[in-house]
Amino acid sequence: QVQLVESGGGLVQAGGSLRLSCTASGLSFSVYAMGWFRQAPGKEREFVAAINRSGGNTPYADFVKGRFTISRDNAKNTVYLEMNSLKPEDTAVYYCAAKMGLISGRRDAAFGDGYNNWGQGTQVTVSS
Repeated sequence: QVQLVESGGGLVQAGGSLRLSCTASGLSFSVYAMGWFRQAPGKEREFVAAINRSGGNTPYADFVKGRFTISRDNAKNTVYLEMNSLKPEDTAVYYCAAKMGLISGRRDAAFGDGYNNWGQGTQVTVSS
């Protein structure tokens, strides 16, 4: 059974930082591309960042603007999202997702239906 478990969310003041983690089990992690998405109350889910299985090709959403960094540790079956300079508009539930194969670019990475498995999400709240 495939499981993706996110952690690291919480309440932080604007300008602060958080590091999200997503640990996978039940799949061959190293052959999956991984993505982070988020969904704020009343809004549609949106793409945040993705990373290919080797760690190369890391497309980001425009709103990231150098504030977030995605990385992965295949030995630990874990993908990370380092978030700096957080803003109140970053408040959302953050989800990780696994996509078998490669991500060809940002458009491909942002297509949520292309992902095979999703985690339950972790809440990030940024206060002003």
